[in-house]
Amino acid sequence: MIDDIQLKHTVYSLSLLGINNRLVMASRNLLRRIATTTQQQRQPTISTSSSVRTYVTRAHPSPLPTAPIQNAIESLLAGIETRHQSRTERWEKNKDSRVDQFISYVDKRNNPSGLPTPDEIRDEANSKPYRRMDETIELALQLNLDPRKPGQSLRGSLSLPHGNGKSFQVAVFTSDVKVATAAKEAGAIAAGGEELIESIQNGTTSISGFERTLASPEMMSQLAPIARLLGPRGLMPNPKLNTIIKPDDMLDALQLQMSGVSNYRTDKEGIVRLGIGKGSFGTDKLLDNIREMMNEIQSVKPESFGKGKKGQKKVAKGTKYYLKAHLSSTQSKGSLLVDMRTLDPTSSFFMSDIQ
Repeated sequence: MIDDIQLKHTVYSLSLLGINNRLVMASRNLLRRIATTTQQQRQPTISTSSSVRTYVTRAHPSPLPTAPIQNAIESLLAGIETRHQSRTERWEKNKDSRVDQFISYVDKRNNPSGLPTPDEIRDEANSKPYRRMDETIELALQLNLDPRKPGQSLRGSLSLPHGNGKSFQVAVFTSDVKVATAAKEAGAIAAGGEELIESIQNGTTSISGFERTLASPEMMSQLAPIARLLGPRGLMPNPKLNTIIKPDDMLDALQLQMSGVSNYRTDKEGIVRLGIGKGSFGTDKLLDNIREMMNEIQSVKPESFGKGKKGQKKVAKGTKYYLKAHLSSTQSKGSLLVDMRTLDPTSSFFMSDIQ
């Protein structure tokens, strides 16, 4: 590119050669045109009509494509179906060799008790279809929260309209013998008061046998001896998770926990990850579950959020609460970036299909 200094030297050289002023002025204008054209060619082009960059640099990467929530779900479900068909074809193609491998495996161990006979293995392979995997659909929601600040660490539980497709083993801590007996009859893996605490403490009852716990208020002070066992596994009853229940409401709470009440919590980056259902649910049920989840996240929105200045109490104007959202399934390759307008309950495009 020709700069002003080079332009002045060129004009001065022409004047020393004795060339008249008209030719000098013409040469000056020509050189300025060349310099302007060269500068325009080096500058990136920006479309003024649509304000969309037509160039990609390290500082200006190309924006990632987003999809409305309905399209993202349909795309994930299509990928699940494609994987199932591919695996079914591969199973039918290699079924005989796999059956022979299993039979040889059993024969090498002299057919120990509990394993099927070769005829039973062949009959089962021919009569039963390929068992498909019911993948979990997960929504990762990035919020503009700093969990280190007071009031910005969200934690709670919600009951999805169609459940999350999981069932859990629940233990109940209560001093009421009648409630404990009714809880065991209703499906609790363990129920009791001091005797249950002692059995967990001495190792008779393994805490790996249950995934959630419920407790009546009077039992909270008695759980101190096993708090170090329950706490790291997330099994300690907590009022934010609605797991401290009055004895009269214990059985109803037990049914909800066993049916798969979803617990959510922001991680250190302010991200909430929640399984919103299985691939077998279909689009409509998954949309209903996501709608319930987003309404819950909106209802617990803190008054102050964002990584503002130290001591800042009010939210700056224009600060976003929702940043990004990714949708994925158990075995999908990567995740889909969801259009945040279709997930924000305050948006006019909430749970709609933007064209």
